[in-house]
Formats: sequence, structure tokens, C-alpha cells
Amino acid sequence: MLMGEFHHNIDDKGRLIIPSKFRYELGEKFVITRGLEKCLFVYSLTEWEKIINRLKSLPFTNKDARNFTRFFLSGAAECEFDRQGRINITSPLVHYADLTKECVIIGANDRLEIWSEDNWNTFFSENEDSLAEIAENLFKDNYETL
Repeated sequence: MLMGEFHHNIDDKGRLIIPSKFRYELGEKFVITRGLEKCLFVYSLTEWEKIINRLKSLPFTNKDARNFTRFFLSGAAECEFDRQGRINITSPLVHYADLTKECVIIGANDRLEIWSEDNWNTFFSENEDSLAEIAENLFKDNYETL
């Protein structure tokens, strides 16, 4: 399981250090793509295959399914780490996530998320007060499991 929060800077060439803890869990090759809320999603190849299988099961006649699949897959790129443990993020993905300097890398269970520090701080501050309500809504039938 991927978890934790780390802060690193992206350089002018789109290279970002990924913490060694995450590198081990992702494996040698992995996939990075557009995420939701203006961040990037990073999946191990095993997790990526699960996502692809879910996308394949969506009906191509459904406009939302087509649009999401286009959005999600058009930015996807298979990556690997360089000798310094960095990844090279493509310029369209850098632009999409507003990555300019300081980045936040978080573990989110089955994936990593890469955020610009500004976007992460905005997301966090906008949602932290409603976390209890969000948890109640998500776990209302199984509340005792938390």
C-alpha cells in the first residue's frame, strides 16, 4: 500500500525525485497519467492493468465513458526511474498539474499522486473541515470498522 507525504522540487527538465519507499513499491516501470483535481496519478504496471480492465468494461456507446477514457489515457506514459531515482514527466502532464517548482508526492493506496504544492495546499484546506462528514458518508453502513 502506498502512503505518506513527501515534498520535492521538479527541475526545469521535468525531472522529479520519487522517494525510495515509493520506488520500491512501484517497480522498475510504471505509468503516469492525468489524475483528478489537477494532480497526476502514478500506477505500478500491475495496478495499471486493473484500471485498463475496468476501462475496457465501460460501454463505448456511453459519452461519459468515452470522454473519461480519452482524458485518462491520452496523457498516459510508461516511465522508469533514472539512476538518481527521478522520473521525467512529460510537458503536457507538467502543464496539466501546474508543476512549476515545489511538488507534493502522496501515497493514495493503489497509486501515487503528484501535486503542485499550491494545488495540494488549496485542496487540503478546502477539504479538511469536511473530513468527518466525508468519512461518515463513505462509511455510514460500516462505521464501526474505523
